Amino acid sequence: MKKFRKVLDGLTTSSPGATVGSPSCGSAAGTPTAAPTPKEIDVQETLVSENFQLCKTVRHGFPYQPTALAFDPVQKILAIGSRSGGVRILGRPGVDCYCQHESGAAVLQLQFLINEGALVSACADDTLHLWNLRQRRPAILHSLKFNRERITFCHLPFQSKWLYVGTERGNTHIVNIESFVLSGYVIMWNKAIELSTKTHPGPVVHLSDSPKDEGKLLIGFESGTIVQWDLRGKKADFRIYYDEAIHSVSWHHEGKQFMCSHSDGSLTLWNLRNTTKPFQVTFPHGKIQKDARKESCKPILKVEYKTCRNSEPFVIFSGGLSYDKAGRRPALTIMHGKAITVLEMDYPIVEFMVLCETPYNNEVQEPYAVVVLLEKDLIVVDLTQSNYPVFENPYPMDIHESPVTCTAYFADCPPDIIPILYSIGAKHKKTGYSQKEWPISGGTWTLGSHTYPEIIITGHADGSIKFWDASAITLQMLYKMKTSKVFEKPKPGEGRAAELVEEDPFAIQMVSWCPQSRMFCVVGISAHIILYRFSKYDANTQIVSLEVRLQCDSDDVISPSENENNPSFSEPSSHSPQPHHQHQHPASPGSRTPEGIKDSIPCLKVKDRAVRVPPGYQSELVIQLLWVDGEPPQQITSLDINSAYGLLAFGNCNGLAVVDYLQKTVILCMSTLDLYGSTDPYQRLTRSPRRNRQSTSEFCMRGLSNFYSDSKKRIRTSYQSLTELTDNQQSIDMERNKSPTSESRENSFTRSRSSSVSSIDRDTKEAVTTLQFGESYGRKNDVLPTPCLWVGTSLGVVLLIPMSIPTDQEERMEEPVTMGVSGAVLMLKGSVLRFSFLDCMGALIQPPYEVWRDHNAPEDPDRLRRRKLVHFSPSSSQDACGDGHLAVVCSERQAKVFLMPSQSCLFVHNITESSFVLRADVVSVCNSVCLACFCANGHVMTLSLPSLRPLMDVNYLPLTDMRIARTFYFTNGGQALYLSSPTEVQRITYSQEMCDNLQEMLGELFTPIETPEAQNRGFLKGFFGGNAHTFDREELFGEAAAGKASRSLAQHIPGQGGVEGMKVAASGVVGELARARIALDERGQRLGELEERTALMMTSAESFSKHAHELMLKCKDKKWYQF
Repeated sequence: MKKFRKVLDGLTTSSPGATVGSPSCGSAAGTPTAAPTPKEIDVQETLVSENFQLCKTVRHGFPYQPTALAFDPVQKILAIGSRSGGVRILGRPGVDCYCQHESGAAVLQLQFLINEGALVSACADDTLHLWNLRQRRPAILHSLKFNRERITFCHLPFQSKWLYVGTERGNTHIVNIESFVLSGYVIMWNKAIELSTKTHPGPVVHLSDSPKDEGKLLIGFESGTIVQWDLRGKKADFRIYYDEAIHSVSWHHEGKQFMCSHSDGSLTLWNLRNTTKPFQVTFPHGKIQKDARKESCKPILKVEYKTCRNSEPFVIFSGGLSYDKAGRRPALTIMHGKAITVLEMDYPIVEFMVLCETPYNNEVQEPYAVVVLLEKDLIVVDLTQSNYPVFENPYPMDIHESPVTCTAYFADCPPDIIPILYSIGAKHKKTGYSQKEWPISGGTWTLGSHTYPEIIITGHADGSIKFWDASAITLQMLYKMKTSKVFEKPKPGEGRAAELVEEDPFAIQMVSWCPQSRMFCVVGISAHIILYRFSKYDANTQIVSLEVRLQCDSDDVISPSENENNPSFSEPSSHSPQPHHQHQHPASPGSRTPEGIKDSIPCLKVKDRAVRVPPGYQSELVIQLLWVDGEPPQQITSLDINSAYGLLAFGNCNGLAVVDYLQKTVILCMSTLDLYGSTDPYQRLTRSPRRNRQSTSEFCMRGLSNFYSDSKKRIRTSYQSLTELTDNQQSIDMERNKSPTSESRENSFTRSRSSSVSSIDRDTKEAVTTLQFGESYGRKNDVLPTPCLWVGTSLGVVLLIPMSIPTDQEERMEEPVTMGVSGAVLMLKGSVLRFSFLDCMGALIQPPYEVWRDHNAPEDPDRLRRRKLVHFSPSSSQDACGDGHLAVVCSERQAKVFLMPSQSCLFVHNITESSFVLRADVVSVCNSVCLACFCANGHVMTLSLPSLRPLMDVNYLPLTDMRIARTFYFTNGGQALYLSSPTEVQRITYSQEMCDNLQEMLGELFTPIETPEAQNRGFLKGFFGGNAHTFDREELFGEAAAGKASRSLAQHIPGQGGVEGMKVAASGVVGELARARIALDERGQRLGELEERTALMMTSAESFSKHAHELMLKCKDKKWYQF
């Protein structure tokens, strides 16, 4: 705990940007003005560096670019590998774990050690990894890197410790799973095929042991060659040479037949009695044409042949559709007896796996479901019902249903909001799902003690908004709404639709939500804002539309001499909007200028008829910016809404507008330059007389303003949609050592820039980058706080605009709200990002809000419907230190703390010189507050308040791309999130307390379950069918029999999560079992060492006895004098 005192009587006069003192003890900088009366700031700061630690908590969503699939039929957990080296392990809802290979190599194949709590992954860098799943955060125990051969296929028989590994050269190697060492036993390709064969059989594409005899290994080569290898005899039992390339092989459980899928769309069934030709050849989707030829079909990439006790066997395969049917979607075909069902998929099939009742391959399989991994979805089909319904997926796999364009995260919501949203959202859920329970039900998860209501909001490219329940590190869809419903659908031949090249005209740019008042506001890419109120009742409403003309004309750019002679706000009347700035059309969108002129028209057309709206969020008001003289409106870069004031403010690179949404009027609309009045801190130069429309519409702001806010603006000449943006991993590592101006130019989404932009540093255009309503002091001599609007710009300027709002409810609905520019100007380096207010004790002051009431509720005649407002006045809790409050202002370069109303700068901290801040938020952590920042160079840092001491600085993301920059969001409780891929949300914590409690919050992947016993096969069947359990792999593959493998072939790499990783396994039964197992391993190792030492001593004793005997014989007949 550290106490900071600052007496404001004798502050040293210095520039606002100057830094005094070391950052560790609070950087201080004064302004030329002191407070009118001496005030003492006495803040007990409780946060220290030990309160902070950065770690990932959980990842939600669909694994991006999946490549592999595995299932443990006993533990009932599923693993999905991805192209970036990630592995997601899923069990029952709440059991969701993400692991990452450090190499980042694509996962080729996954194999569970069934019911062992371990997983083998084979990666594209030809490395095998063994993952320990007996701890809540899985870790790699061993790795084996192949140096001379490329891995193509792996197979691990049930209850075996020997893994078969096929390679591109056609060889099959065998790896001991326990030690992760190669056996000396190798099946070379030239031994597997006949010596007379002149061609190489190709890579190994299949390996499996015969259900009839584990000592027989079936090897499938890509060219069409199949070999059954006798492991004991080290020879081939039979060889099959087929003309078509093989993609997969599947055994009948009796081990007498197997089925192959081929590249020509055929399935072949082979009987072991006669392997000279296939027992059956079928083209499931190949119809016979008129000329008696079969139509050509696509390859069948995988087939599974599964038997049932009481019905015909299932043959399930992917692919195989005919080529001539263009436009057909990818399909999974289920053949059951004579019935053929084709399930069309929305995305290409990556992999599928049939789930069966038994883990033994020599028993009747009894398939009950099939898991289908698609490129962008995961579905599970119920095979027990004839219509094959899908199971309802309990995981949030549809975050990317439409590409995510923005996020918001609220970790301290009112407890009643989640049940209300869920109850309304549940009414719109899809039906037709299987009634059975979700089959992937492994692991255990309990609701931890450290849980509180959390909501994540995602905005999407199609204009939809999704609310998610994010409590207790899970994610569940609550409610979905579509903002496009307030607009008319553009007709295909419409002129305006043809002119605007946007693919996603409704894409969401930003959202603003007040959980207490339930007011919700969205900003769209077409320079539109929609305000929503929440209601539990449906209603018929007429959508009110406001159209605002917010454009920076050349007249607005003034020279310094003009500014001196003609102050913009010399007259009181200028506080109200000027007529030419505003076009207001409540509920009359039809009154627009004809299309040909392209003036005073919005980008979208609002529905002008009464519409029926269901319960939930209902549109209250639509605000649209207008085209001006053929130039489209600029995208909105900042927004704030306050339910207590009934006001909504927004700005862009042209200026600021404030809307009274209670009276549905625009009360302020002017360029940023006009807001200064006579207090413009910059010397503005006149613009070139030549009016360049392109440079105006594509104006590039400095630093963050371009990179983050204005980078999302619509570029008419070379538009790049936010949909494309989600898939473009645009690295900004190169920007670390560049100036903010060069950063802007490099990172703008458009590459076309007019020549006039080269004078960017002299250009006077200034964007509004952040806005905040709150109770504050608009002028230095104010005694009481009043409603104010804080405005931050891209040039680092902070403006305070005081407001006069009628307090009586009836007057508020009739009297106008007046706004006056105070002339109060504060300065920072770089674009302003965030405002926040603290009282003189260092506690956060929340903005005032209106308590939610349902506007559509039935009228109660005995009850007056009055607005109930909640205010957090800065003077209410500060009798000890008098009036006033602290204002925290953060820009992309530095943070400052000002004392209001004196506007004295108490503390300043330069956050970064070489990069710039992308996101900054004042958040509560450990019953205190701090400033959390995320920089473009990937650093996450926290600063104490009010002293701005650095508490944490972690280089978290070495490469930050546009998607992360756009979606990073801090919230209370030491949590944050960002979009780690186009389909996944990554949540992180920067709180030490949460890191400590994370083990408790995560689910257990492994639960101790008895392995099901094998069925009694019967005496005769066992006698005549061969006994599969007499095969001793250790005897064949162990070092004693097979010798050691060549050291140059593969290199063993011990994992970081070996014994040490298992020692920190979670407490409880699993942890005890893991520790007991390790203790046994260690004891066995020590006993082995003792045995070796004993054997060595015995050998030494025998050697000594032998030498002593020889010496005795030599000396027996010698006399004493002969020695």
